[in-house]
Amino acid sequence: MTQNDRRGALHFLKCLLFAILAAVASPGAAQAWWKSEWPLRKKLTVDTTPAGAGITAPIGTTAVLLRLYDGNFQFTQAKEDGSDLRFVAADDKTPLAYHIEKYDSLLNEAFVWVKIPDISDGTKVSFWLYYGNAGGGAARADDPKGSYDADMVLVYHFSERGSPPADSTGNGNNAQNAGTPSEGSMIGGGLRLDGHGAVTIPASPSLVWAEGGAMTWSAWIKAGALKPNQVIYSRKEGGKSFVIGVDNGAPFVEVTDANGSRRSKAEAPIAANKWRHLAVAAASPSITLYLDGEPYATLNAALPGLDAEATLGGRAEENGFSGEMDELEISRTARPAGFIKLAAMNQEGGDQAAKLLGIGEDEQPSNWLSWLSNGYVGIIIKSLTLDGWIVIGILMVMGVVSWCVMIAKASYLGVMGRANSAFMDQWRHVVADLTVLDKAGPDKVKSLGGRVDPATEKAIRKASIYRIYHIGAQEIQNRLGAEPWGGNARILSARAIQAVRASLDGGLVRETQKLNSKMVFLTLSISGGPFLGLLGTVVGVMITFAAIAAAGDVNVNAIAPGIAAALVATVAGLGVAIPALFGYNYLTSRIKDATSDMHVFVDEFVTRMAEFYDGSVFDSQTNESADIHASSI
Repeated sequence: MTQNDRRGALHFLKCLLFAILAAVASPGAAQAWWKSEWPLRKKLTVDTTPAGAGITAPIGTTAVLLRLYDGNFQFTQAKEDGSDLRFVAADDKTPLAYHIEKYDSLLNEAFVWVKIPDISDGTKVSFWLYYGNAGGGAARADDPKGSYDADMVLVYHFSERGSPPADSTGNGNNAQNAGTPSEGSMIGGGLRLDGHGAVTIPASPSLVWAEGGAMTWSAWIKAGALKPNQVIYSRKEGGKSFVIGVDNGAPFVEVTDANGSRRSKAEAPIAANKWRHLAVAAASPSITLYLDGEPYATLNAALPGLDAEATLGGRAEENGFSGEMDELEISRTARPAGFIKLAAMNQEGGDQAAKLLGIGEDEQPSNWLSWLSNGYVGIIIKSLTLDGWIVIGILMVMGVVSWCVMIAKASYLGVMGRANSAFMDQWRHVVADLTVLDKAGPDKVKSLGGRVDPATEKAIRKASIYRIYHIGAQEIQNRLGAEPWGGNARILSARAIQAVRASLDGGLVRETQKLNSKMVFLTLSISGGPFLGLLGTVVGVMITFAAIAAAGDVNVNAIAPGIAAALVATVAGLGVAIPALFGYNYLTSRIKDATSDMHVFVDEFVTRMAEFYDGSVFDSQTNESADIHASSI
């Protein structure tokens, strides 16, 4: 390779390195990433434009329901309990409050409520769902109390089993008694009402209604048999009452106060055994009844002042509601129509919910090294303990050393092989004087009357056979005199030939040692790499089980990452040993061939020496050599 070629190759390598660094440093489609420990994210968009939900009324701050299932979420990439879920605003900086109502990694189903501040009608609001930190230390961070604004005073998800419904807000308005749970309700679990038993909601300061004040009540209902005057929710105190119910399928709201009892006008009835969203918003001087997010009826009455307990399913003297209920919410303010419509569309599921809440595809940090922190590789890397990193570090050093030895040795053998071939091409032309190719030192070669060009001369200097030849040539010259043709005879005794042979054998041994130098590093990598990796695996497994025993938490997510990380040490050991094994066998074969060539040359040199220096080819009259190079005859 010429100097220009070297410069060109160096320039190319610099450009390639710069391109790699630029690719690694530059983000892809995502211009920001909340935290690197979370390798996966989805873009979620609340769309109230005409192309989406088409909501034209004010909305405000609300909790949006996110339904996760196989089609839109990789449960295998998240933690078993969903504790690595995080929600971040569109700026990729501001965390959003959320809470998990249900997360089932076996059935691959989850219901998550996320607080979205200040949603406007006719706009799009985006935020991010981050997950995938399955092997890290992501602790559960859901916040039910923070998921709702200050005006929300009661939220029942009815996800309890055998215990009273619990209030998800921070007001502590838990029910007094447990109802009958309903599996597979509208959103997870629900409440089953049989028309007789009722669930009581105790009175509390946050549930006090001022005379003529404001409030919003909403729930999902599924009526069983359509009967007259079925009471869903009632609150009575003295001569005042507030009742929400269904009369032969027609939803109604009824208020009793000093002005008597008034009920909203009956409109089209609902069908039995079908989920419907029912809401009531009171703002003096009227109360509006909503069905599936749309105004259904209006009652010209003010909200009565009440500070008493409330019941779900009717009191003993009332006809209780027979059917199911889910997702009860009570606010101390009159929610705008857009708020109620968004809740009905979002919580319903199906096509309407898909138009309102769009769920994007999974995204990952898009650079060339993102695989190090994503998926299975990221889980394994994050689960590696200190002992594992130490073992892998030692194995990496061993791997680098073995690769350097293999590359250097292969390069040396290649150069030496070509040099030996070049020397042997010249050696075959030597007829008599065995010192004809030798000059002042081992790095000089005679030109043989112009037959050896500078490039060939330079190559021959690197030949191991030439270095052995040089030893023999010097020994011959030392025994015949300073000049090759000096003296009265060109004869070597048998003892002198044996001495020269001993010198040649010594040179052969040294060249063989040079060929085998540093090969011990490959044998160490072959034999020591797997055992060192096995040691790291055993120690890692011991630490994993000790940590599980200390924590007392036995589950797949607690065991699998530690075991997988421990096995990395064994993989690293094999990764060091296998290339070293192949390289060692290849290099050993090449060294054996080179050693055989040197042995053959020594035997040939001694044979020629015994033949050419026995005195039979010399003319005693002229003392001129009859041995000349074939090219100079």
